[in-house]
Amino acid sequence: MTPTIGHRPTAADFAAARILLEPWRWIAAPRFFELQHVPPDRPFLLVGNHTLMGVLDAPLLVVGLHERRDIVVRSLGDHLHFQVPLWRDLLERFGVVEGTPENCRALMRAGEPILVFPGGGREVFKHKGEQYQLVWKQRLGFVRLAIEHGFPIVPFAAVGAEECYDILVDGPELRASPIGPLLERVVPRLDEIPPLVAGIGPLPRPQRFYFWFAPPVETATHRGREHDDALCHAVRDTVRDAVERGMRLLLAERERDPERDLGARIAAALRGALGGP
Repeated sequence: MTPTIGHRPTAADFAAARILLEPWRWIAAPRFFELQHVPPDRPFLLVGNHTLMGVLDAPLLVVGLHERRDIVVRSLGDHLHFQVPLWRDLLERFGVVEGTPENCRALMRAGEPILVFPGGGREVFKHKGEQYQLVWKQRLGFVRLAIEHGFPIVPFAAVGAEECYDILVDGPELRASPIGPLLERVVPRLDEIPPLVAGIGPLPRPQRFYFWFAPPVETATHRGREHDDALCHAVRDTVRDAVERGMRLLLAERERDPERDLGARIAAALRGALGGP
């Protein structure tokens, strides 16, 4: 394995992450499905849906994979994260690198499992009516890099975060408002204006989180064809279809979950502690 880029989290880092996340993990009570599809013995590109506001489920996913599969996943983060002091330092401590093709190539050369959200900031800053919708546009970069390095792509789906907040005013509405001209001068990417949201005030509503993983989409047989647009579109569509199928499966699973609500989980824990049925 060649030297990697940035800081690769250690066992001590993950122990610290578990302590920091413990209150949120208790509230979110994440469930994982089809984890056997995540290879523990070879690098891969983990590709899935980005959820509203973006930071509620990704830490649960990364820590969960380390606990359950002993995998250290390196995340590609949006450039905006790395413009915020202290927050940037925290992300880097837990292995996040700025999401550039060069950084992704460096991680792939080092044989690191990598987490990427093709929807980026636009999928995080959703508009009204876009709950659990992929906003990948025509992006093919993640597919080209996977084919270039022969990385399998593991599609995954996440459900839970979209219910933590309501969108009060979305990006297009903000642009059409009296502050629109100011936003157009100061916002780096006009299609990625953060919406105004509310949960329990500024805090997210307690929701259970669900993660699902599809079998890897192999790319090794396509090496050398990363500039074949038709091939890249076909691979991307296969991955996208798997992610969308996973979201539908998880939404159905959530409806069947008797302990979906925090109150039901607390009641079940109390019954168990008291020896009740």
